[in-house]
Amino acid sequence: MLCQFSFQNFKSYKKETTLDFQAASLPEFKDTLITEDKAACLLPVSVVYGPNGGGKSNLLQALSCMISTIVKPVNELGKSRRNLILQQKTDAVPFLFDETSPFEPTEFRVFFRIRKNEYCYYIALKNDEIYSEALYRKALTGKKPATIFEREADKITLGFTINKKGINTSVNPKMPYLSFLAINYDIPVICDVMLWFESCIIRSYADPAVEHQIMLSKNISYKKQFIRALNDMDIDITDYRYDEESHQFFTKRTIGPNEYELSFSNESDGTRKLISSLPVILLALREGRMVIIDELDSKLHPKLLRYVILLFKNKEINKYGAQLLFTSHDMYTLKNTIFRRDEIWFAAENDSHESELYSLHEIRGEDHDRIKNTAAYDKQYLEGRYGADPYLSDMLGGEFA
Repeated sequence: MLCQFSFQNFKSYKKETTLDFQAASLPEFKDTLITEDKAACLLPVSVVYGPNGGGKSNLLQALSCMISTIVKPVNELGKSRRNLILQQKTDAVPFLFDETSPFEPTEFRVFFRIRKNEYCYYIALKNDEIYSEALYRKALTGKKPATIFEREADKITLGFTINKKGINTSVNPKMPYLSFLAINYDIPVICDVMLWFESCIIRSYADPAVEHQIMLSKNISYKKQFIRALNDMDIDITDYRYDEESHQFFTKRTIGPNEYELSFSNESDGTRKLISSLPVILLALREGRMVIIDELDSKLHPKLLRYVILLFKNKEINKYGAQLLFTSHDMYTLKNTIFRRDEIWFAAENDSHESELYSLHEIRGEDHDRIKNTAAYDKQYLEGRYGADPYLSDMLGGEFA
């Protein structure tokens, strides 16, 4: 489970930026939090709002860049321990709007939880090479983290856990040492960490081709779960099949005594989006995975988007700590009946063209008090009170009623 992600000098983000999945001390929706004895509660969902060009997608791409940098070398050599659900590798592009950042490393740091341990992984990239890298672990009840390994340029230091005879510390400068260890050795702590990275699901519906990537199983129980979820959203599909000869996907509907088929291409945009996105969401819920989706709301009716969000916030369905991070423009779901204040994030550029990220919980109003959980989040956002102004005010001549 993701606890916290920080990065700097990546695309539109110059300064260190932190996305936090650790729950703040708020009264609302406590029963939806991911809980662990003697550990901080974690959020099941985080959503990022903001204007076009504000940095929403770049935030998700930063996380995608770190994950793909680690898992791609392992996958390319056939050493993955879990099937990857990633798109193309994202390059570490630095901030370009000043004279120094393009020549400095891009840095990523992630804290995540596996069973009774919390891990911290850090990697800095410069000119497609590993500038520095480190992995630490501590028990949830512990205070001091133990070093698994540290790397500065071509010098690698092993911690007590893996400091064994025969572990090679000479590695290609373009290869993450974590990936190198996963490829060449069977070390339990490295296997656990790699499994976490490989379990992350990354999708971007800004790419229309993704909607045609359907991941469905012939497993009967899975098929029933998938069809039941569609029916819950008033999509009356009764079955589906994939035709091997024509390479076409067909949905089935029963009307009276008759059954009818419809090709995937003839379904509505919203239904196609659901059929392509719902399988990975259900997979994440079944296996406790992290799902990172850009433009999840694209082509989805707001009620359907709300349904997907609430799947992750329902502990009877989300039994294994699955988490959802997505970007959205949808105002219908920007409500205090759906989100906690610390689950809502905003991304916007400042006057120096640097993206900034902050949560609704961090914002203070004109009275210097925090935004109340009874506020009309959507209305206040459209009025520009949260900073990440979608520019409706300017479009309507300076006033928005």
